[in-house]
Amino acid sequence: MNHPHQDHEPNRPDEGRTRGRWWTLGLAGVAGLALTAAAATPAAAAIGRPLTADDRPGKSDRSSADGHRDAGKGDDKSKGGKENKPKGTPVPCSADQLIAAITLANANDGAILDLAKDCTYLLTADIDGAGLPAITAPITLNGSKNTRIERSTTADEFRILTVNTGGNLTLNKLKIAGGISEDNGGGILVNEGGELTVKHSTITRNVADNNGGGIANNGTTRVKNSTITLNRAEVGGGIQSNGDLTVTESKITDNVASDNGGGIDANEGGTTLIHKSVISDNVAESEGGGVNVVASILHVTKSEIRGNSGPEEGGGIRLDESAQATLQHVKILKNRAFEGAGVDSLSGSTLVIDKALVTKNITLADGGGIATEGDTVIRNSEIVSNLAEDIGGGIYNDDPGTVSLFNTKVIKNLAVLEGGGIFNEGGGTVILNPATGTVVIKNRPDNCSGDVPDCVG
Repeated sequence: MNHPHQDHEPNRPDEGRTRGRWWTLGLAGVAGLALTAAAATPAAAAIGRPLTADDRPGKSDRSSADGHRDAGKGDDKSKGGKENKPKGTPVPCSADQLIAAITLANANDGAILDLAKDCTYLLTADIDGAGLPAITAPITLNGSKNTRIERSTTADEFRILTVNTGGNLTLNKLKIAGGISEDNGGGILVNEGGELTVKHSTITRNVADNNGGGIANNGTTRVKNSTITLNRAEVGGGIQSNGDLTVTESKITDNVASDNGGGIDANEGGTTLIHKSVISDNVAESEGGGVNVVASILHVTKSEIRGNSGPEEGGGIRLDESAQATLQHVKILKNRAFEGAGVDSLSGSTLVIDKALVTKNITLADGGGIATEGDTVIRNSEIVSNLAEDIGGGIYNDDPGTVSLFNTKVIKNLAVLEGGGIFNEGGGTVILNPATGTVVIKNRPDNCSGDVPDCVG
C-alpha cells in the first residue's frame, strides 16, 4: 500500500493493471463478482433531477446496524407522544417573508420561526452567496409536513444557507434542496465560530464546486435523525468538515465526491463522531468512498459502513497519515476499492477496531477487508468472507504497519494470489495473540503469507 498520492499503483511487477482497467472491467471472472463504474455511481446520475416524493428520509434503506431503529427515526418526543418542538413566530409561505423574518431575527438577537406546512419557500435571489440572509444569531427554523426551502432552478447559482460567527441555526423537519455553490457548502456553509443543528430533516441534491455538497462545516455541526443524500462536491460529497461534527441516528447515503470523501470528508484536526447511523452507497472518484479522514479524529459506534466505493484507497473508510479512528460495534460490509476495500489505514495513522464485523468487501488489489501500514489493534471482531484479487483477502499489512489481534476470527476470506486470511509484507508486524481466542482458518488459498507467527497454513 502506497502513501495517499493520486497516482497510486500496485507495486508488484507482474500485474500490469491500471486503475482505469479495473474500474471499468471490475471483478469479472473472480468468484463471479463484478464491479463497474456504472454500478458504483448510481448517485451521480440522480443528482440534478427534479425532486420527487421518493426523496423522503429513510425511504431507500430500512435497515440499521446492530438492530437499532432505522436511522432517520428519532425519539425526541414527550410522554404524550408529541414532538418537543419549540413554538415560535409563524412565517407565511413566501420566500420574501422568510427573508424578512430571518433579517429581523438577526437584528433581535435570535428567534424561533415556524414555517408553513406543505410549503416550498422557493428562493430566487442571491444574498451574498446564499438564498437566505446569513445567520448571525440563535435562530430555529421549524418546518412540518412537506416544508422545504429550495433554490429555484431558474435562479442564479447560490447555496441555501450560511451560518456565520455567532450564528446558531437549528433546522427541524425541513428539506434543504437545490443549492449550488461555486465555492463551499452547496446546501449549507457553517463558518468558523458558527453552529448548526439538523434534526428530522433532509439535505438533498445540493452541489458545491469545492467542499461539502450538502454541508461544509468549519465550526460545529450536529446531524440527528436526518438524511444527507444525493449531494455532490469535489471533496465531501455529503459533508466536508474542518471542525467538530456529530452524526447521530442518521443516514449519509448516495452522495458523490469527484475527489475524496464521498459521504464524509473529515479534515484539519477536527473530531467526527458517528453513532447509530448508516453511511451507505456513497462514491468517491478518488479515495475514501464512505468516510475520508485526514489529520483528525474519527469515532464510530453502533453504525454501518456499507456499499461505498472508490477507485483508489478505502472504499468504506480511509485514514490518512496522522488520522486516529476508533470503530466499536460497527459493521463494515460490501464496500469496494482498489486497495483496502473495507478500511484503508496509511502509515502514521492509528486504528482501533472493537466488536466489529468486516465482511463481503471487495478489492482488485490488496486488503479485501483491511489494508494497513499504520498502528492497528483489532479486538473481539470477525473478518469474514472478504475478497482480494491480489493478496490479503482478509488483512493486508504493509511496511511499517503493526497489526495486533485479540479474540478475533479471520475466516473464509479469499485472495487470488496469496494470503487469503492475512498477508504480511516484509517490514510489517502481525501479532495474532492466539491465547486470547484469535483464529485464522478456512481462508483460501492459504490462511497466512509472509511472516505471521502462530498462523497455520
